[in-house]
Amino acid sequence: MTRLFTFYLLLFTLLTSSAAAQNPYFPNVLPMRERAEVIDRLLEERVQTVLPPLMKRTGIDMWIIISREYNEDPVLKTFLPSTWQSARRTTILVIHDPGEGQKLGTYAMARYAVGKMFVKAWDKEKEPDQWKALAEFVAEKNPKRIGVNRSATDALADGISAFHFDRLIESLSEPYRSRVTTAENLSIGWLETRTESEMAIYPNIVRMAKQIIAEGLSEKVIQPGVTTTDDVVWWYRERIKELKLETWFHPSVSVQRKDPESFEHLRAFSDRPENQVILPGDLIHVDFGITYLRLNTDTQQHAYVLRPGETEPPAFLRDAFRKGNRVQDILTGNFKTGRTGNQILAASLAQCKAENIKCSIYTHPLGFHGHAAGTTIGLWDQQEGVPVAGDYPLYPMTAHSIELNAASYIEEWGKEIRIMLEEDAFFDGTTVRYIDGRQTELMVIPRPLPPNR
Repeated sequence: MTRLFTFYLLLFTLLTSSAAAQNPYFPNVLPMRERAEVIDRLLEERVQTVLPPLMKRTGIDMWIIISREYNEDPVLKTFLPSTWQSARRTTILVIHDPGEGQKLGTYAMARYAVGKMFVKAWDKEKEPDQWKALAEFVAEKNPKRIGVNRSATDALADGISAFHFDRLIESLSEPYRSRVTTAENLSIGWLETRTESEMAIYPNIVRMAKQIIAEGLSEKVIQPGVTTTDDVVWWYRERIKELKLETWFHPSVSVQRKDPESFEHLRAFSDRPENQVILPGDLIHVDFGITYLRLNTDTQQHAYVLRPGETEPPAFLRDAFRKGNRVQDILTGNFKTGRTGNQILAASLAQCKAENIKCSIYTHPLGFHGHAAGTTIGLWDQQEGVPVAGDYPLYPMTAHSIELNAASYIEEWGKEIRIMLEEDAFFDGTTVRYIDGRQTELMVIPRPLPPNR
């Protein structure tokens, strides 16, 4: 980081010591205690409303989730209460559907209850062997299909360790041993399904992320000719910490400009130049995400650095940006319940081709994880379709990062550029809505001043 930029950053921090002072419209960031209350309330609602129909849909009447401390199943972590940072010793959760309209049973085959939702079901004084106690509990409930988080294709549904799976099978007697099956679709369904309460909260989380992006893409942070792309990246990291938030990936900042460098896919995703000085006439791209209340955001936006005498981006960049928005419209217009990601991808690419738009689509689910469980709609290097993950159907009440790019040849620059967009959206089963709107115009640096200034 340059000395001059460091000075400006320190000065800015001293002058604006709180989020409210910097931006009175920034959404409220809850204290940790209040966050915990929200997380636990959302979890209780999810267990009561999301789990029962999912267990019936997947035909699993007992779900056993097993984790060892610090080697947690990704699914188990979403069931832990807010005050638990990890599993404890060997934590075994058992969810049982007794059928006939009865309430789900949620149990902890552990030394203590796991929050308020999972009641203690193991008395070590009566039965010292945890695995034997589990086997006896299973026999008592007599489930028809026992789901465990084991998957050859989905990492988020493959949380049981080889050791724990072997111990489980060894512990169970017949006929229960032969009733064990993969809970892959149950795991994915649990992770991907959003509740109405979550969707009431999600817009503020996305708004937080977008306001941080906009602040970083402004003259508050960027001084053309001085500030580098890495300066902005690390400003984002510091800003996230300052606001007592977290990020699930390191942000990236890159530029496209009138130079001989191409911008093919490989360079866009894995070979970006680092620490470039930002100059007037640059098209800046940011990829950024935060985690708050166990939900994640994933956003890519653009800004243009005005040249002397300019008041708006050049027409050729505005036209290129509109192509990116058009690809978004094409893609979301093909969201239909029951369609697979590969079907949505194929239909969208065909429509782009018919409209003479050169595009790539690589959209993914969003929620408890940044690259979350659910159907995958293309990968940047698999535009012909994605085996398995792309064959999974689209379900209602799911969130997605609408991630894609549109390429345009810019005569004035003598090269092709890409408008790379990513906006968080929600599919209710009928329509797609952006969780907090979407970028439809390039931000400019510096921002226009009010009249008479």
